[in-house]
This record gives sequence, structure tokens and C-alpha cells, in this order.
Amino acid sequence: MRRHRVGAAMGMGLLQTFLLLAALAAQPGAAAQPAVPEIPLAPAHAAAVTTPSAPDAWGGIRSGTEATLSDRVVSYRIAATLDPVKHTVTGKQTLTWRNRSAQSAGSVYLHLYLNAFEGENSTFATERRARKGGFRTGVATGDGEWGYIELRGVTQGGARVPWRFVHPDGGPDTDHTVVRLDLPIPVAAGASTNLDISFFDQLPRVVARTGYFGSFHLVGQWFPKIAVLELPGERGATAPRWNAHEMHLESEFYADFGSYDVRLTVPKGYTVGATGERQGPPLEQGGMLTHHFMQDDVHDFAWTADNRTGTPLSDTWTVPGGAPVTITVLYPKELASNAEPALRATKQALNYFSNTLGPYPYRTITVVVPPHNADEAGGMEYPTFVTTESHADVSANTLDAYLTDFTTIHEFGHGYFYGILASNEFEEPMLDEGLNNYWNFRMLRDRPIHLTTSFLRRLGLGVAWEGFASERSQAPRAAPADAPGQNAYDRLQGMTPIYTRTSGTMRDLEARIGKEATERAFKEYYRRWKFRHPSVADLRETLAEASGQRAIVEQVFAQQIYKVARIDDRIEEFDSEEVLPLTGTAQVDGVRMERLKGEVETAISAKRAMWKHDHPAAAEGSGPFPFETTVLLRRRGAPVRQTLVVKFADGTREEVVWDDERQWVRYSWVKPVRAVSAEMDPERAHLMDISKLDDSKTIVPDRAASIRWSLELGALWQMFLTLIASIV
Repeated sequence: MRRHRVGAAMGMGLLQTFLLLAALAAQPGAAAQPAVPEIPLAPAHAAAVTTPSAPDAWGGIRSGTEATLSDRVVSYRIAATLDPVKHTVTGKQTLTWRNRSAQSAGSVYLHLYLNAFEGENSTFATERRARKGGFRTGVATGDGEWGYIELRGVTQGGARVPWRFVHPDGGPDTDHTVVRLDLPIPVAAGASTNLDISFFDQLPRVVARTGYFGSFHLVGQWFPKIAVLELPGERGATAPRWNAHEMHLESEFYADFGSYDVRLTVPKGYTVGATGERQGPPLEQGGMLTHHFMQDDVHDFAWTADNRTGTPLSDTWTVPGGAPVTITVLYPKELASNAEPALRATKQALNYFSNTLGPYPYRTITVVVPPHNADEAGGMEYPTFVTTESHADVSANTLDAYLTDFTTIHEFGHGYFYGILASNEFEEPMLDEGLNNYWNFRMLRDRPIHLTTSFLRRLGLGVAWEGFASERSQAPRAAPADAPGQNAYDRLQGMTPIYTRTSGTMRDLEARIGKEATERAFKEYYRRWKFRHPSVADLRETLAEASGQRAIVEQVFAQQIYKVARIDDRIEEFDSEEVLPLTGTAQVDGVRMERLKGEVETAISAKRAMWKHDHPAAAEGSGPFPFETTVLLRRRGAPVRQTLVVKFADGTREEVVWDDERQWVRYSWVKPVRAVSAEMDPERAHLMDISKLDDSKTIVPDRAASIRWSLELGALWQMFLTLIASIV
């Protein structure tokens, strides 16, 4: 019923436009109508937004009382046929688009993402050559393995629509990933139009996200997709603008919410999985089966087809207070061992995200395990449809088992940050990849990463690592070049810092404001911005308001999101020395007396002997004279709030807070006992500090760590020699 009402409204908008044009044309002597004002494109190198969106952006906060989950802007009715031998898709679609702006739109822009793979001259391929590498694993495209999408025809109300390729980001003229359509009939403010489009896909061999290997097909970025028209007050826009970017090597996607009604025709014997809910059993005709899927309130659609899929693994999980979710895992027969772990991880993710952010709003989730040699199809997300990694050995407490679970959880998590919150991944990828990575490691915080295999475990080797520590090790800390808030393609160090520095920064923010405040703030972020399109500024404002810690949040965003600052505080010096009588002259009862060196030394020795006699069981670090303890802290990076804890021989401690912009500070205490240790940041609130080794010092060198690692390495070497001897 909802779909019918939305479709009718769109149809009425188009009908009104036709009637208006007809009435104007029928007026005797009617003057020629003025040209429709051009709606500009968003800036090529736009990045993190600093101005919060208006309260009514994207229709305002979704309260849950509306007739639809999202303010649906588009609908796609697609019929497509797969030729699994030639790896082609022939399709027709009716694209219905609503003009949300207050002015007419004479042109629209479509993404033709698949053309990123048509040859070496696309923006994607040009950037790949500049990086001297591949997408992720470096899979190359061989002869006959290119992919592309062709527009075979576009009409509006029966009239042919002309088009031309454009380059919003200044990419090469040979890039064909964005096309401009100049409409015969402009779309009036608030009205809708239908575009009938026929298209043809040649799928590439899987090199990045989409394509085929053998009989396996992962079909993503496969249909002509309209760009987003942003309005004043949305993501920093001050006037209507089209947000359309070329397909870059490391950028992903951004689109309007809407409805998808898709019919996929494939040969009999192929298993099909897709975004959304299946509409009854497939219909057979001429040895082909047509599978029908529908899904509302999403902004993309992807699917898979393979004739080597094992029996799908299915189960249900019930959202707290909501409807059951059907989980389906598709996998190749040779990787059946991956199916159950993927199902289990999906259930865990459904539970965690629903409880810490908000209830999962859809009724299905499909997880695809790619086959061998199609790894680049793994680790990808689409609404209600994700792909995970495949591993030959997923035994418990191994690295492969952790990676299988983590990737499944990570791709599911995208369903929230990329899917439901729907941020702009071209311009602000940290809102998806970064925040999702943080929430994934947060979910798995108590689960160590076992850096081992089944074989090594049998040999007794099982080193484990904490998740955020692994992220820290991969993050550029000493010389970070790119702010996390920077866009996806203007990056010297690539996308890795988006994941690592964002998750590390958010983890450090949580350490400073507290777990409860963090969860409260992120729940509010989800509540305010679900089914809208938040910016970095919207995240900042929500976290500041909901946590009640505005000063800390704004400092973190200023230092580590909009910019990228080193954090490098250290304990430069640490001393604890006896305060002894000193030589020299002084007035005593009006008479100047001199303390001779020999007399002072004799007095010190006598007092020590007497004290030792009176305190035979005195603890190390105590004595007849007080001790002056001095700690010098140095700063070689951005100012952050630091806590210093100094422990003394009698079990007492001193704690001070350094919270200003000085480059160094010195603290000192005079106490009856010597200090034992000094530690800065004892709670590890600043994991993104360049080095944690210089955050602590002891008066007496502590060799426990070096001894332990020496023994570990010695045992490892001995085991290696034993293994070699047994083989020989």
C-alpha cells in the first residue's frame, strides 16, 4: 500500500508538469519560456563539512510515525537478464525521481560506475597506476576481462533524452562514470519524472568489488543510478547542488533513499541472492528462472548468481521488540566450513548493533562467501546484502577464524553507517569506514586476535593481540599526512588512516568522556540521522550535545578529524633524590656560621647510622632524610589532557593533571620516601600517542619485559630448531 501511494504521488507530479506545459503552449502568442536555471555540481575536492545541517535537512528527524522509514526520493523498477557464459547483463529500468528543490531541474546526472573497469583510461585506472598497485590485493585485469556499462536508450515520456559524459572531479576525458542527461521536459519544483532506460553490462573479472570468476557473479554498481540533489542546509550546501563524483580508486557511494522492484532472470540451476525480500518462488520460462526482489527505504541494490553454490544456510533472529530477520548465507561447496561462522557472526552483529545503536529495520540479511580467486568480491556491503571473506581453515582461536568473524561483522556494520545513516562516502568516508571500524573493534573489545594457525597452535604457538592495539600499529602516528575528515581520493597515505586513525581517535574520545556517555551519544546520532545523510559536523554536534562533554569533543574534532595532529607527550626526566644538609654559610642567632664539607658529611653519616639502628626493618626507599621527586613532561605534538601518577615506596601516590598548551611542565614533591615509578596516561586514554614506551619510567630499571621477551624468543628459536631436526 505504501508503494502504491508513493508511486501515485510521483505520477501526479509528472502529470501536473505535462498539463502545465500543454496549457502554456496552447496560449495564443505565448512568449518563449525562460531557460531553466542551471543547478551546479558540488565542488570536486569537497571534504569534511564544518557547518551543521539545518534541523529540517532531508525532511527532518524520522520519528517513526511516518508512513515510510525514509523520505523516498527515487524508485527503480528493473528487469535484467544474466548471460553467465558471456558474463553480461541486459537490463531495462524505469527510474522515477522527485525534485525536492524549490526550482526546476532541466538536467540530471547518472552514475555509470561499471565504466571504471572499461580500460586503463578511467579515473579509477588512472589513480591505480599512480599508486603503482591494485585495488586491495593487486589483482590485474587481463585481455578480455574488462567491464563496462552502455546506455542503449533513455526516454522521458516517450521523448528521447540526449546525454553526454562529464567529469565533475577533473578526471580524464576518457572517464565515463558520470553522465549528464538534458531533459526534454524540466522537472518542476516538487514534481517527479519517469526515465525509461535500457542498458547493457559487460561484467569485469573481479578486481574491485564487482564482477565474475568462473560461474560466480557478484553484480554491484551495475545499473544507471541517479546522483543526489542536495538542498540548502544539507551537508554544508548553501544552494541546490548535484552531488556527483567520478568513480575513484578508493571512493565508494552516495545515493538517495527509495524503493527497488527488481526482476533477475538467470539460467535454471543458478542460486540467486540479492538486496531485499524475495517475492514468491521464481518463475520458469524456456530454461530460465526469473527471481523477483523488492526493498523499500534503501539506496542501492546488488545481487549474486552462481551454479556452484551449496545448500543455502538460513536462520532467523528477532529484533528486540521487533520483527524476525531472515538470515541467509550463500557459499561455494568447497567452503562450507565458512557458512556457520558467518551465520553466527551475523547474529552477534544484529544483536550488538540493535542494542547499542538502534533496531535493525529490515527483515532480511544475505551474506555471501566468495569462492577462491574471487577475493576482491569479498568484504563488500550493500543494503541487506553483504559479502564476507573466505578461508580454508576457520578453526577456533586462529587468525583466519577472527578475520572471518570480523569481516562479517564489519560488512554488516556498514548496513548501519553506510546503509541506514547513508553518509557521503566520496567526501566524508570516515563517517562510514572509520566509525564502523571503531564500532566493530568496540564490539570485539574483549576478544583477542589470535595470531596463529591450527598447525602453529599444535606446536604451542598462540600469540594474541588486542584489537585497538592492532589498529594503532597500522595507523600513521609519527607523520600522519591526511586528516580523517579528508575525502576518499585526495589522500597521500591512502584509505588505511580512515580506518585506523578514526577508530583510534574515537576509542580515545570514549576513554576521555566515558563508556556511558559514548553509547548515549551514538544512540542519539543514530536516532537523529537514520534515513538521512549526516555530515561530520552533524556527528560532532550530536556527540557534543548528547555526551555533555562539548569541550572535549570539539578539541578532538579540531585536532584529529578536521586536521591531523601528532600526539607525542612523554616523561622526559624522572628523579627522586634525598634532600641532604648542604655546605655554606648561614646566620644562627645573629652569628654567621659556616657548615664545612667534612662536618656535613659526618653529620649525615651519623644520622643515617642512628636511623638504621632505630629502624632495622625499614623498607627500601626510606631513610632519615626526605626525598625530592621531580618529573619533567615534554610535549612534541598537539596539547591533550594528560594525567600523571607518581608512586612512592610506602605505597602512597600523587596524581596531577596537565591540561594546558605549555610545551613542557615540571612537577615536584618532597616526601619522607623515595618515588618508585612515574606513569603518564595510566588509563591509556591516548592510544594514538606516537609511543607509549616513553609514558612511564621507574627509579630502578625494570627488566621484566626484556627478560620475558628474551625467554619467548629463545623458546621460539628452540622450537624451530627442534622442528628442523625432526624433518631432517
